[in-house]
Amino acid sequence: MKLRTTRGNTQDARGNENFSSPTLERPRVRQRWAIKAFLGVALISIACCALPARAEITTTAFDAANKLYEEGKFAAAASAYEKLVRSGRVSAALYFNLGNAFFKSGRIGCAIAAYRQAEQIAPRDPDLRANLQFARNQTQGPALSASRWQHWLGKLTLNEWTLVAASAVWLWFFLLALLEWRPAFRRILNGYMLALAVAAAASCLCLAAALYNSHYVRTVIVIAPEAVVRYGPLEESQSAFTVHDGFELRVLDQKDDWLQVSVDARRTGWLRKDQTLFAPRG
Repeated sequence: MKLRTTRGNTQDARGNENFSSPTLERPRVRQRWAIKAFLGVALISIACCALPARAEITTTAFDAANKLYEEGKFAAAASAYEKLVRSGRVSAALYFNLGNAFFKSGRIGCAIAAYRQAEQIAPRDPDLRANLQFARNQTQGPALSASRWQHWLGKLTLNEWTLVAASAVWLWFFLLALLEWRPAFRRILNGYMLALAVAAAASCLCLAAALYNSHYVRTVIVIAPEAVVRYGPLEESQSAFTVHDGFELRVLDQKDDWLQVSVDARRTGWLRKDQTLFAPRG
């Protein structure tokens, strides 16, 4: 298995009122409104022209970063992609290419972080999933294991779970209203009502779990070649175990510049925050 290739371009008073004649006032009012209208049209025109220009600049910068990657200048390409990310015009393709550039530069942890950012935008992209798994396979030591429940929740994004739950609930209310309006349909729709109520309850439960994971379950990715996890949040504390670039850890607590992390119930300790990157929220 090898890394999937980098993608190409893709696609935001009036003052003195003592006038002798009221007829003199109207042209001045019209003139002021004409000036305002002209300025408004001018601003809109400038904005409309600026947006395509900015998009063109972004496209050019993206193509330039791709060229650096194709020339084998992976570190320079990663820097160019990062500059685009900081500009705010992000996409799944941009994070995908950034992950590839990081991986080729030997920065596995940063590559995993970039792939996981792309996963938030395109959660079921097969190339992205393949590259993320390929990068994870290069890490040394046991990976952070996810439960079956977490695997199930990961099949949909938080927005998708929200849409599923809302649709199920509203459909259940619609059938309930229909039964109130046409009681004769009760015998026909009772089974559907029960099944839909169960589906709505299950989808709401999944949504609640996804919200909890998104807001309260945090993971970090090690970006240092080697990092020592200690028993306490001090450099003098005894070493508990060692993790390597690309290792993903669950965050339990934070104290100053230290994070309490764990791989499983048996291995817990404190790691310096500057040796990690926070993974995107679910």
